[in-house]
Amino acid sequence: MIEIIPNWHPILVHFTIGLLAVSGLLYAVGYAFKRDNLLTVARWNLWLGSLITIATVLAGLYAYSTVAHDGASHAAMTNHKNWALPTASVFLALSLWAFIKQRGGKPVSLLFVILILMASISLGITGFKGAEVVYRHGTGVMRMPVVEGDGGHDSHAHVGDNAHDTAPEHHDDMPMPVNPTIIEPTPPHGHDDNSGHDNHNH
Repeated sequence: MIEIIPNWHPILVHFTIGLLAVSGLLYAVGYAFKRDNLLTVARWNLWLGSLITIATVLAGLYAYSTVAHDGASHAAMTNHKNWALPTASVFLALSLWAFIKQRGGKPVSLLFVILILMASISLGITGFKGAEVVYRHGTGVMRMPVVEGDGGHDSHAHVGDNAHDTAPEHHDDMPMPVNPTIIEPTPPHGHDDNSGHDNHNH
């Protein structure tokens, strides 16, 4: 099995957010303009998103108990989990509700649309808090990049860039780098007569 660092949660969560968010949007537009085709697509996005959400939550709980972290990142992970579990539960309930209404041939109600839009907002907050776990606290990453200066484009040089344009400033307390391409010339020298060759210079 392909090893994903730290596990499959960061991959699965993108499908959860994408499918469920699109479902909420299509439900709102389909209900407002009475477009049955949009409501059909919204239902399928909701059902597929809910199925993937089950795997996303399981992978997230596994990451919560296995990924190395400190006190600050643990608090952020717990906050993310506390948003994720209720949000996932609401979408699973809405998915079941949509299935029952579809089986009974009942139209989509305004209450359902309001609830899925509120759940979509909660989904966005959950995703933001999950992103903070990684990008603010560095949880689950193998190596943090070393950034000098303000982290902007001008604070580092890329391979192949003009050295005069992108080279970092030199400070007095930093040793000057040695250029390996500069070679001191070798002074002329001769061989001894005993070497079997005439004396000559290079």
